[in-house]
Amino acid sequence: MTETISQTSVPPFKAAIVGGSVGGLAAAIELKDGVCAEVSVYERSAGEMQARGAGVVMQQEVHELLQRIGVETQSVCVQLEERVALQKDGPAQRQRAPQLMTAWDTLYKTMRQHLAGDCYRQDSKLLRIDQSTDEISIVFADGYETTADILIGADGVNSTARSLLTGIDETAQYSGYVAWRGLEDESNLPSHLVNALSERFTSYMNPGMQMLCYLVPGADGDTTCGKRRVNWVWYVNTPEDELETLMTGKSGTHYRSFLPPDQASKVVQNTVLGMARSALPELFRDLVESSTLFMQPVQDVDTQPRIHGRTFLIGDAAGTVRPHTASGTSKAFGDAALLADALKQWQADMPLPVGRLESWETYRNVELDSIARRGRQLAAHSGLGIE
Repeated sequence: MTETISQTSVPPFKAAIVGGSVGGLAAAIELKDGVCAEVSVYERSAGEMQARGAGVVMQQEVHELLQRIGVETQSVCVQLEERVALQKDGPAQRQRAPQLMTAWDTLYKTMRQHLAGDCYRQDSKLLRIDQSTDEISIVFADGYETTADILIGADGVNSTARSLLTGIDETAQYSGYVAWRGLEDESNLPSHLVNALSERFTSYMNPGMQMLCYLVPGADGDTTCGKRRVNWVWYVNTPEDELETLMTGKSGTHYRSFLPPDQASKVVQNTVLGMARSALPELFRDLVESSTLFMQPVQDVDTQPRIHGRTFLIGDAAGTVRPHTASGTSKAFGDAALLADALKQWQADMPLPVGRLESWETYRNVELDSIARRGRQLAAHSGLGIE
């Protein structure tokens, strides 16, 4: 679907992006690369962005973006050498499988640094979108207003942009299982855990649960031994009526889609630790006991229409894939790259390039449907979720 168009000058249009996570940053980078004159990013979080996904499997779309901004992929990754499948009783199964792993916050900081000097406004909760004229008016909850020639909604599973554009408040559906997570400095963990987990993608599967672990760069991006972090995720079937309790932090705050680190109540912590002692191999049991827990319910958003006038949805705002596909980040980067390609040489005083945009939407939604279907199959194979 990609159309090659020569670039003779930077087309004078202004883009606004709602959602300042890595998908929104990818869109900003792609648009800044000779496509538009000005890009502004608006993020609803007021403080430091939290690494909700923690670990990221290096995929081609991510590699290509890093190359374009002059970052050597290996420099932001930890190299794994083998896959290890643990057994509850019996020897582990091993196979050689070289792979590169990075972390959400490593990508985020790398991309923010590349965009230093561009508008990145936090504490910007989207309130209203007005497309009644050729210029989009955007209003935020704190009263701040701005205008743009196009708007990109990259604001995740529970996208406000999607809700405003479609008039549907609740699109995300609970899948039937949650992802308990940990992200620990290797220097803070017992040596027997680090020695067993380093340079390996380690997993354990049992009907109704699946646990994965691998090392990622440290919080400052350091990839040297002793400076990295151990990242793990444990998928567990969980009745929906338990979510209210699980997602209420020890501060009393009820969280919608992410229970932050150190917010699990004592009762919930004890429940998870008890489950780990009874259900997991010793190595993973010790890892859970040594970690600060955080959690996400796994949610599904069916494939959405992406084009809404001069507003476009990308990433999880346009539809989700299950985490087992390791494609959440790469699909957002792919959305951004091909949307920027469709907008090359467009100017604000021209009609939108409808043909190229519709080709972009069709291509990306076919790809999304395929990956989403594969993700549900992988989950079902492990006995995870509602089918």
